[in-house]
Amino acid sequence: MQRYEVIAIALANLSDEDVTALIERSQKIITDRKGVIAKIDKWGKRHLAYEIKKQKDGYYFLIDFAGDGAIVTEIERNYKIDDRILKFMTVKKEGATTSEGIEQEIAAAEAKRTQAKAESEAPAEVKVIQQADKVSGEVKPVSKKTYNKEEISTKGE
Repeated sequence: MQRYEVIAIALANLSDEDVTALIERSQKIITDRKGVIAKIDKWGKRHLAYEIKKQKDGYYFLIDFAGDGAIVTEIERNYKIDDRILKFMTVKKEGATTSEGIEQEIAAAEAKRTQAKAESEAPAEVKVIQQADKVSGEVKPVSKKTYNKEEISTKGE
């Protein structure tokens, strides 16, 4: 088994059901040939850098999986035939190639996401900017002072 990543751009005017059907068809090809899916990521509609088949926007999605070369050949054959796919690219990846290794990667990524979410939900500490007194070496909190127009005009004189 080898690890692969397929990135595809579908027509932007497709409904969510149509895009889901495209992805499910790719999933079926992978699972029918005893491949293991590590990740499916829908990036959504994006503006293309240049026109592809007279289209300016496209729906991006990514499928990360492990399997043999026959799976890649079949997915690419289906994408070439399907008019709804504007472009696609398959890349051979480094990483876990067994189903157990992929499951461990998925669990580690999920744990990392939940930890990051928990950290972002924790209340942020209030930081006080401090200024060191050059003469005595004391550290004093900086206070914000507001000036009114009269004070500003008298300072310059």
